[in-house]
Amino acid sequence: MSDQDARPAPTGHQHQGTGTIQDAGAHEASHEDLEEIFDETSTSLFEGDQGTLTFEQRKTLVAVLKNRYISAAEQPRDWRTLLEAREKITAALHNLFLDLHIDEQYQVAFKRQAQPEADGRFPTLLHDVAYGREDTILLIFLRQRFSSERAAGRDTVVVAHRELADAIAQFRPPHATDHAGDARRAEQAIERIRKAGLLARTPDPEQLRISPVIEVLLPVNRLAELMDWFIDQNHPRGAAPATDATPDTAEADRADAGEEQ
Repeated sequence: MSDQDARPAPTGHQHQGTGTIQDAGAHEASHEDLEEIFDETSTSLFEGDQGTLTFEQRKTLVAVLKNRYISAAEQPRDWRTLLEAREKITAALHNLFLDLHIDEQYQVAFKRQAQPEADGRFPTLLHDVAYGREDTILLIFLRQRFSSERAAGRDTVVVAHRELADAIAQFRPPHATDHAGDARRAEQAIERIRKAGLLARTPDPEQLRISPVIEVLLPVNRLAELMDWFIDQNHPRGAAPATDATPDTAEADRADAGEEQ
């Protein structure tokens, strides 16, 4: 089953080669110094610079490209810049055949592949990442838990690590005997979903916070498609549906070369 873009996806990520290996940490450490150097309105940042964005706007553009999504809660500065320079940053993404989706209700934004009006597909920096059976179970469980807790008036929704493992275990086939292998795959799926940005660590190592982005990436109609797919896979009623019928969760999950894990 395969996902597209920011549409989350558990992950055999590919990376685009740059010809050099750079120390990301060293560059991150110099960002604050650069902010003091450049005028906040300047778009000429280096010799021969033909760019049209300021330093802050370019930093936010890089954040959008590197991450599955950005949010007001986790990247407040980038979120503010994104709203202030929405048209300029969107235009920069359009030059790469990418579009920008901003959900102001949940205060999250992510890139996704632009679609041509005619048949065909644009060249892309993004790639699909396949979800396994365990990942699918988690997506359904997390989406339903988040919705029910929000409906009950809770702003922050947390889930115990044990609950996630149990949610997967309850769908173990009766004939399955490799319990150690099943447990290992469950842990790997939980970690993939966390790296996809749908779960975040909390001060309690046994508790994880569900990101609001899950409702944006898995709206009700997509959740229904995902549940139908899962039911068909586990209780065949004939030919299994094509994996392309899986939800468009990759919009925030399809990663590009610079995606952070």
